[in-house]
Amino acid sequence: MKTLSRRRRHLSARSRQVIYFVVTLLSAMLCVLILPTRMPGTELLGIGPNWLLIWVVAWSIRSKRTVLGSALVGLTFGFLQDALTAPFPSHAVSLVAVGILTVLLQKMWSVPADIVERDPIPVALIVFVMALVAETVMGLQFLMAGDRTFLEIWSSHQRVALCSAILSSLWTPVIYFPLNRVWEMTKKLEKS
Repeated sequence: MKTLSRRRRHLSARSRQVIYFVVTLLSAMLCVLILPTRMPGTELLGIGPNWLLIWVVAWSIRSKRTVLGSALVGLTFGFLQDALTAPFPSHAVSLVAVGILTVLLQKMWSVPADIVERDPIPVALIVFVMALVAETVMGLQFLMAGDRTFLEIWSSHQRVALCSAILSSLWTPVIYFPLNRVWEMTKKLEKS
């Protein structure tokens, strides 16, 4: 009888890992696929939400993420975004910075992780700030390339950064809620 209950625990642990992996992978692939699309209501002045940034923040905000893990996720998604768009300036640099800063902010706050994981408003605010950070890193890369003047970069940066931050933060619940529900479900299964 005890071996049967051990097998059930083992199978539930394995199935939990499979569910976690499949949902995480499918949500990441969905974000990559919808990145170049402009659906009605997802565009402001020709700029859409940064779906990959939302995913990196949602993944990095979890309580047990490491700086290295979030940096690797940001690097992977940055290279995927570079493959879909122009390779310069690299999105990998900005998404690595977003992943690292999100984990550091999570660790600096004395707010319990459960509150941040349940409430979408702090996550949307973090996405807003991180979108500004990501677009600023992109602007700095344009500046270092030297093919544009500072005033040209600054005038377009304001519009791009603000539109991206607003749209990304408004669309955060679309990515964050389903992922958070699955992650909470697997966490509950882990405890039982």
